[in-house]
Amino acid sequence: MTKNASGVKSKIWLSAPHMSGFEEHFINQAFKTNWIAPLGPNVDGFENDLETYLEHQSHVTALSSGTAAIHLALKLLNVSVGDEVLCQTKTFIASVNPVIYVGATPVFIDSETQTWNMCPELLKKAILDRISKGKKPKAIIAINLYGMPYNVTHIHAIAKKYQIPVIEDSAEALGSRYKAQPCGTFGDFSILSFNGNKIITTSGGGALVSRNSELKNRAIFLATQAKDSGINYNHSEVGFNYRMSNILAGIGRGQMQVLEDRIQIRRAHHEYYRNALSHITEIEFLNEPENYHSNRWLTAVLFKTKAIRDGVLNALLNENIESRPSWKPMHQQPVFENYPSYLNGVSDNLFERGLCLPSGSSLTHVELDRVNQVIKNYFG
Repeated sequence: MTKNASGVKSKIWLSAPHMSGFEEHFINQAFKTNWIAPLGPNVDGFENDLETYLEHQSHVTALSSGTAAIHLALKLLNVSVGDEVLCQTKTFIASVNPVIYVGATPVFIDSETQTWNMCPELLKKAILDRISKGKKPKAIIAINLYGMPYNVTHIHAIAKKYQIPVIEDSAEALGSRYKAQPCGTFGDFSILSFNGNKIITTSGGGALVSRNSELKNRAIFLATQAKDSGINYNHSEVGFNYRMSNILAGIGRGQMQVLEDRIQIRRAHHEYYRNALSHITEIEFLNEPENYHSNRWLTAVLFKTKAIRDGVLNALLNENIESRPSWKPMHQQPVFENYPSYLNGVSDNLFERGLCLPSGSSLTHVELDRVNQVIKNYFG
């Protein structure tokens, strides 16, 4: 086992960036041609790469973050002050903060046990209840948690029945599929993230996926300070500085060349953990339902109790191995605890018992064995 000069065991990260080597070509081209300004050929190329990969009438706008993409999606749906947006409570806070940016109110929906994503029954209950209170929700933000697709069929049937648009948050799910169709292609708008811990990265960045070129053009307009056409700096509405830089897009172009490889590796890591640990009765894995294909961005497991979860987390930490509790539900967050919620206890239970294990595509077999051994030793 590798140790540093002070004798500390080498760090194993939860999900470290993993460069392919192809990135340098695109970055060097940007330097050689002096395309250091925010936009350039790499931005166009990265958007084209993503559109080719996703297909299904996907029109991609490369942005500075997935959070920016959700914000623009809400703006494009005309969500504003006083509106309500139905949000999955089991998620990272970046999925919800943009609702506050536009002055709307998040309404939190609990999870189903099958996918850990938004529960269709509670979604319907919430819609009917909000309508009865004179507040028909303006949008639904559905999450593909840890790469597992949400229940697309039922969620979208409900959305269609009540004529509420869906923003599909696929920040964690590039490469995942539902009924063979790529995640990122189901929503009225979909969003992607290329943060440093994601399955592919641009260091920091994201993308908004629109369903037609007119919406993409509108997104680009808003993301570039809403500058009106013409040589004069004329602005007739408020815009944002949300476009991805040409340098970061070059990283993305290199990453796209190894996306399928990265998916296969993360899925293999999940199977490794499952095969190595499934005999321990205190550990539970999330199965893939029929017609679901997860990129297994993170392998998240459940332990029988919170005490066991915390014990394993600390055992890994003592060996310089990073693991994380599963996302704390939004309705438990101090900033959101007084907002409307429709709960069934699932997300609370997942938070108490859930742990994300090291899942990065650069992990070696030696490192995986080390993680596995620490967990096995904990259970004796």
